[in-house]
Amino acid sequence: MLTQYLCIMVVVVALYVASLVTAAENMTAAQLLPKPSYHGGATTYNAKNYGAMGNGANDDTKALMAAWKVACGASGTVTLMIPPGTYYIGPTQFHGPCKASALTFLLQGTLKAATDLKRFGNDWIEFGWVKDLTVVGQNGIIDGQGAASWPFNKCPIQKDCKSVLFVNNLNTVVRDIMFVNSKFFHIALLQSNNTRMTNLRISAPEDSPNTDGIHIERSTGVVIADTRIGTGDDCISIGQGSDNIDIARVHCGPGHGMSVGSLGRYVGEGDVTRVHVRDMTFEGTMNGVRIKTWENSPTESLAAHMVFENMVMKDVQNPIIIDQRYCPYYSCEHRYVSGVTIRDVTFKNIKGTSSLPVAVLLRCGVPCHGVVLEDVDLRYKGQGATSSKCENAMAKYVGFQYPEPCT
Repeated sequence: MLTQYLCIMVVVVALYVASLVTAAENMTAAQLLPKPSYHGGATTYNAKNYGAMGNGANDDTKALMAAWKVACGASGTVTLMIPPGTYYIGPTQFHGPCKASALTFLLQGTLKAATDLKRFGNDWIEFGWVKDLTVVGQNGIIDGQGAASWPFNKCPIQKDCKSVLFVNNLNTVVRDIMFVNSKFFHIALLQSNNTRMTNLRISAPEDSPNTDGIHIERSTGVVIADTRIGTGDDCISIGQGSDNIDIARVHCGPGHGMSVGSLGRYVGEGDVTRVHVRDMTFEGTMNGVRIKTWENSPTESLAAHMVFENMVMKDVQNPIIIDQRYCPYYSCEHRYVSGVTIRDVTFKNIKGTSSLPVAVLLRCGVPCHGVVLEDVDLRYKGQGATSSKCENAMAKYVGFQYPEPCT
């Protein structure tokens, strides 16, 4: 009797376990995934629920992309949270299009780049093909670990620049994040419309090569404001095909200053138009505000409708410069004129000190049209006075002028 009872119990237990296994096998993928949290009508996904460790040692590349895929595929207002920790990652793509009506990438920790350049193609972190994206930090840091890569930097020759890239996005906000020691450009903005970047801190050593702060190309409707940039190259550079760029209240230094260009290097470059730069401070930079174009452009283009106003120069080598003989990488014979026409450019209320005697250099290839200097006061930090040099500038002078205008 006892033997029969035990046999029955074994069968019952076996059937119960089998039912549990079957139930587990029949669970949907959604039931097996980590559950999001909900705050104020937004759905929040935590990257650590998708395998991210954030310990600075494990490679979190795949885990962050897996978390992004879930957040991007969710409906409504969505937040992907990267909580405090150090996330060691190689090339990482955060691509759309996304189902979410608005997507926030909330960085509370540090994203730290792998140092092995063999792992990389062109870019490190890529946000692409997303509409209504906000990338925001809460003590968030993006660390490119560039020191290991700078000796091997071939960015200017090969255009192989490992950066944080925003490409083909619409309605993007980037704010409250620190970017440090990029391998090459810190931020590159490409083929994007309506982008606003505010309260960023971008930092790299003065001698770090090609570590531009923010590079803009083939984009329209860009706002950069209330930001501090100090790097080994341009604080901000505006490349070809860009329109309606507004820059305000940016502190630049060290670095190469604020540049439109270089332009005219490649076939088929687009025009650069409607650039407004105001209320900037340059401290210890190579240049202040600069327009630079290659002297032997393969096709013609236009750089026009630009205003640079309310600038403070502190010990800047070239406070105001138009250079249409730009040629940094090989010996140039200067036998050609640039194919880029410069038109309707105003430099207004620009004051401070120049570390070199020539404070205003207007070196146009083909004649520039509509260049205006209004209320310029730039003093030489050394002995003697500052001076101006011009070539084909056709400039108009309004208000106070120091140094004296070109004759």
